[in-house]
Amino acid sequence: MKQQFDLIVIGAGSGGIATARRAAAHGARVAIVEHGRLGGTCVNVGCVPKKVMWNAAALSHGLEMAGDYGFAVSRGGFDWSVMKQKRDAYIERLNGIYQRNLELDEISVYRGPGRFAGPNEVEVNGELLQGRHIVIATGGRPQVPDIPGAELGITSDGFFELEQRPARTVIVGAGYIAVELAGVLNSLGSDVTLILRKQTFLRSFDATLREALMEEMINSGVNILHSTHMSSIRKQDNGLLHVVSSHNEDIHDVDCFIWAIGRTSNTDAIGLESTGIEVNEDGFIETDEFQNTAVAGIYAVGDITGRAALTPVAIAAGRRLADRLFNNQPQAKLDYQNIPSVVFSHPPIGTVGLTEDAARERYGDQVKVYQSRFTNMLHAMSEHKPKSVMKLITAGAKEKVVGVHAIGDGADEIIQGFAVALNMGAHKADLDNTVAIHPTAAEELVLLR
Repeated sequence: MKQQFDLIVIGAGSGGIATARRAAAHGARVAIVEHGRLGGTCVNVGCVPKKVMWNAAALSHGLEMAGDYGFAVSRGGFDWSVMKQKRDAYIERLNGIYQRNLELDEISVYRGPGRFAGPNEVEVNGELLQGRHIVIATGGRPQVPDIPGAELGITSDGFFELEQRPARTVIVGAGYIAVELAGVLNSLGSDVTLILRKQTFLRSFDATLREALMEEMINSGVNILHSTHMSSIRKQDNGLLHVVSSHNEDIHDVDCFIWAIGRTSNTDAIGLESTGIEVNEDGFIETDEFQNTAVAGIYAVGDITGRAALTPVAIAAGRRLADRLFNNQPQAKLDYQNIPSVVFSHPPIGTVGLTEDAARERYGDQVKVYQSRFTNMLHAMSEHKPKSVMKLITAGAKEKVVGVHAIGDGADEIIQGFAVALNMGAHKADLDNTVAIHPTAAEELVLLR
């Protein structure tokens, strides 16, 4: 006999779990299907362990600067294996918390690969589940190109399996994952080369931010190769790697090669052909503004949709979908405009709203830009003085704030509050009328002239 549910969720990552728990809170009978660890990419091989590594790198920076404040300390003695053991234990605890929360919400958890057996049926380990509504939340996985020796490299998933700090690392990629891993490894003492297929990285971000970050990364010792394509990787007699680029530039004795060239969606093994749903040319499942797919009763949330691949976005979209389906909120949906985001680079980036280029394209001559470039007081005692940049983009005669961008110490925390202001329709005058908190970096955004 088939198990009957109001909602079946395929994928127990951030978006899937959020959808399932919100639906269960509204009284729905819910099943969730997952063949891997609970929590998906974010908890296991994404934001959470990445932030742990970023914190370790930030502590390394702090130790390096401690002498400038009179402390007799050194940066030596870092034990990667100890940090990894503690990080893995932390992730395992989070997996357990997810399991307990699902049990408390009386959500049926099916462990195994879920596959559509029809528009309203999912098969798991030979058992058929039937649902009035089915949500696809299977996320994505890292891409690896088809070049000779590509399998000798690892992806961002493999980065979290490293037992020791690599001495010499090559990273290929221009997105935030590549930039973040390069910053972490460099800060923790690895020799890092970052290979870019085009001239710059973070191409969807405001130009001021990426230019400031590239300058600081180069100053901190990251070797950046521009407009470079990979040709091959081979193993040397000593077990290390030999990397060859399109310019015939050789990099020898590499002990860690990381592919960070993008992610592909997990759509190939879930039986979409049984539903009539087709993926687009990039492999994503297209949805409307309410997360509906082309087939009634089937929805998609998170990275699988190709829209704003961020954990909080998947969570918010899933919760609103559950509110719409099970709590009589027919207009509940996520507004995908003005989504704040952070790059945990060194220094970090925080951004929300339109870039300067996008604002000028939309508003033309109505755009006015305010910007401040300064040295954070934290570095006043140090010889190394990385620059922070705060940038405000306004449009119209009343100077409505349409973009806020920051890079520097604390930018990751600062941007959340200014995202609230932007979404509430703040104008430049509102920021001008706000009393500054001194001395902070955040005050620059209310003092711009």
